[in-house]
Amino acid sequence: MKNYRICIYYLFAIALFFSCNKTAENQPKELEKLAPGVWMLKYGTPEKIDLLSELGINPKFDAIKAMGEAELPIDRSEIKIEVIDGKTYLRFPLDENEKIWGLGLNFKTVEQRGRVMQLHVDHYGGRDNGRTHAPVPFFVSSKGYGALINSARYIDVWVGTGVRKDSQNPPVARDRNTDKEWSSQPYSDNLEFLIPAEGVEVILFSGSSTLDVVRRYNLYNGGGCLPPKWGLGFWHRVPTLYTDRDILNEVAEFEKQKFPLSVVGLEPGWMTRSYPCTYEWDSTRFPNPAQLVKQLADNHIKTNLWINPYISPDGELYKKLLPYSGSHTVWCGIVPDYTMTEVQQILKEHFIKHQLSIGVSGYKMDENDGYDQWLWPDVATFPSGVPAESMRQLYGSIMQKFTTDMYRKENLRTFGLVRSANAGTSSFPYVLYNDYYEHRDFITALINSSFIGVLWTPEVRASKSSEEWVRRMQTVCFSPLAMLNAWADGTKPWSFPDVAKEVNEIALLRMQLIPYLYTAFADYTFLGTPPIRAMNLEEGYTAYDAISQKAFDGTDNPYNTALKKEVKDQFMFGEYLLVAPLFAGEKTRQVILPQGRWYDFYTGEFAGQGEVISVSPGIGRIPVYVKDGGIVPMFPPITKITGEKLPVEIRHYGVKNGTYNLYDDDGETYNYEKGEYTRIKIDVTIDKDQKKTGKVDLPEGSQTWSFSEFSFKYMAK
Repeated sequence: MKNYRICIYYLFAIALFFSCNKTAENQPKELEKLAPGVWMLKYGTPEKIDLLSELGINPKFDAIKAMGEAELPIDRSEIKIEVIDGKTYLRFPLDENEKIWGLGLNFKTVEQRGRVMQLHVDHYGGRDNGRTHAPVPFFVSSKGYGALINSARYIDVWVGTGVRKDSQNPPVARDRNTDKEWSSQPYSDNLEFLIPAEGVEVILFSGSSTLDVVRRYNLYNGGGCLPPKWGLGFWHRVPTLYTDRDILNEVAEFEKQKFPLSVVGLEPGWMTRSYPCTYEWDSTRFPNPAQLVKQLADNHIKTNLWINPYISPDGELYKKLLPYSGSHTVWCGIVPDYTMTEVQQILKEHFIKHQLSIGVSGYKMDENDGYDQWLWPDVATFPSGVPAESMRQLYGSIMQKFTTDMYRKENLRTFGLVRSANAGTSSFPYVLYNDYYEHRDFITALINSSFIGVLWTPEVRASKSSEEWVRRMQTVCFSPLAMLNAWADGTKPWSFPDVAKEVNEIALLRMQLIPYLYTAFADYTFLGTPPIRAMNLEEGYTAYDAISQKAFDGTDNPYNTALKKEVKDQFMFGEYLLVAPLFAGEKTRQVILPQGRWYDFYTGEFAGQGEVISVSPGIGRIPVYVKDGGIVPMFPPITKITGEKLPVEIRHYGVKNGTYNLYDDDGETYNYEKGEYTRIKIDVTIDKDQKKTGKVDLPEGSQTWSFSEFSFKYMAK
């Protein structure tokens, strides 16, 4: 009898263990429809702190609704989810030829199938292993859907690597000794996530195209940011210990060289202390900061200030923030708990007192990402009770929200730089950057940013040769933020005299393209369309029959062969432009032109259609192509954004009719959210004799802030 009782107790203990460590099957599993093409799936007990909970996001449901309905291309039953041992196991199906994009700001890969990652905010260390500045747990599938795993934890991901014994499409077992087809990574038909929490919220997005999936995702996160117009000009960050006189001399040199300049960035030396920081002006280098900021503003140049989050004991903020800081320090500075209203109020008062009140336009927020050896450890505690792991995943995002809100209350738009972001930050006016400096990888990151709702700049700092210098300048001028960062070595745009002319020309082209780029950002804001996007998001970028021009995946031709490879070195810039950078050492490159006719941006000459072309543009040009019917509005070459109205040249390319909705507003405030903006419809029609007629339709009663007159230039030859 004694042994019988022991056996019963033993069986009861086993049952109790499994009941505590595996979620019951009657947990809620059905999809909740949030908007057309958007669903939520909750399972177990999701944590109260997640990637979106602290950001105050207002989804743009009206814009999503205007996109129409979209069915989810996978069945709910195909999404497997359960909680075991206090962790959530999430699984999606993978078809044999299905591609997966997204899953963070990766620098070496665009297609993520076959990767094992831990999505973890950190400095990028040279490997696409999930540790990156924006480890956004959002993926996009070539099947036409995407999913956001809304957890502020370090999330492990196996993208088509784990092979399950219950697989519906198991790989063939092979003998390595005799079978040349043996592989160390057999075929896997699943995408799996491990979330260290007892439940999770998953938000699913669908659409008629991959781009529509991304657009819905961005709109759900509040839409994209709309920078002030000055933010799209050329930026220059000065050396760390520059004085006010040094800065004014630098500005004078830019004017002498007739080089564009819209924003001057001040690095750590503007403060009395940095690493950790006081956020107080150093009076020896800046005896009258208000006067300096005014002098720059009078010259139509904005001021941007470097900061990091860690507070020095030598400043007025230290005692105020000490009760609201984490248990550990970074560089001997306390770590404010940005999730607390007390912290935000104290910092807001300080920033207004020392910076906003004198006209500072924004911030470069550094060092809120990693490395492990100097950031707070995961054993740290914060007075809000937010776990250190979640705080790391959220810190850069919350800093973006706080500073954006601070300027929003002044009805002023800001634009700045940040070292970390996560899901939900698309509406915040910040661009990611880092200390990694591989030019090719910078362009891969630029492409990847379009899948996950963040912006990235391939900033220019230094180069080994004049060729590399001009190639870097060309790519940064076709990015969200065009910047030379001279904080360390004092380089100037003209530091390589043999390419100074070419560098000046590309910077002026950047200024000319502001009407086009500003409209692209408006489409990001109102429609969710990334201003810079991967070729995989471009309509017509699919395999087809080169003879009949019809879609046909099985055709074996150079174009289709090229599409089978991962494309990491060309991208779309706005609605119509395809940019194909060259890198140091390259004289020639291949460019994949999607279906439809494409034209050379500079000459208007026909370049090709649905094919791979080889180009040798010379050192002075970055290859740029315009799709048939494309319209590109351009300013004259200018060096400053003054707010005055300018004439616009409307370029039309190709042999198709073209339509374009040019956007305009005051360029500085949030009044556009109240409807104070204008969409100017531009049409180019071509009659049977190939005569082109351009028309500008300015809605009756509307105003323009930026444009004085319009002229047309027809580029096709």
